[in-house]
Formats: sequence, C-alpha cells, structure tokens
Amino acid sequence: MSLDKPYKDIPGTTIFDADQSRKGYWLNQFCMSLMKADNRARFKADERAYLDEWPMSEEQKQAALNRDLNRCIALGGNIYFLAKIGATDGKSFQQMAGSMTGMTEEEYRDMMIHGGRSPAGNRYLGEDGDAQPDRQPQGQADKKGKV
Repeated sequence: MSLDKPYKDIPGTTIFDADQSRKGYWLNQFCMSLMKADNRARFKADERAYLDEWPMSEEQKQAALNRDLNRCIALGGNIYFLAKIGATDGKSFQQMAGSMTGMTEEEYRDMMIHGGRSPAGNRYLGEDGDAQPDRQPQGQADKKGKV
C-alpha cells in the first residue's frame, strides 16, 4: 500500500519512488538493455519485435515506440534509463528534454541558460504558472512540427 505522497501536488513532476519503480521495472530493464551494441542494433532493426520480448504493458511499449518520454515517465520510466532510448536514436539529453517540454532544443537551452522555469506559480497544482498541466507542452516545437 502506498504511503501518503504530498509531493504528488507538484505541477509537471512525477517523482520516481518505489511505486513508480515497481510499475516501470520492465520498461527500465528494456532501456538498460540498450547499453549493449547488439541490443541497440536488434532494437533499431525491428523495434516492435524487440519490445515484444519484454513483459511490459502494451501502453509502455507504445509510449516507447512513439518516443513519448513523458508518457514513459508516467508509466514508471526513469529518465536516466529512458535516456538510453534517446542515445540509441542519436539524440542528446538536451534534445530529449526539449521534446518533453514541447520546446525546440534551442528554446530549452535558452530557458535553462536563463535560470530554468520560474517557481512562481508552479509550486503546487492550481497556481497560474507555466508548468501547470493545462499549460503543457510549452514552447513552439509542436507548432513547428519539430518534436
């Protein structure tokens, strides 16, 4: 049984706790398998067949196929393991993070250089900050078709 989790009220944030770890165990194991060149080659040759070798949920497999990292995180993925998918695709962590915020790589880089997202209005759900769920994703990447 889950403990009380006061941190569930942080907008735009999924805490990787024990429950998330259990939920995403096989998704994260798949990601870690991509550390081996042979596995990366097998995955890139037939992504669906490789994913079907893992006892993940269909939703987890589809999120991985779609490279929907936000959904992978919601389904128990750990960003440090998910980075292996990005690396397999030749993406930098900065490119991946930008795609997760709906920003282009340049927009994300510029935001981070200027101190990141402001905490004002983003400390808990229901405030009026730019990290609130109703404001996601941010940036212009989706509008430009560059995600």
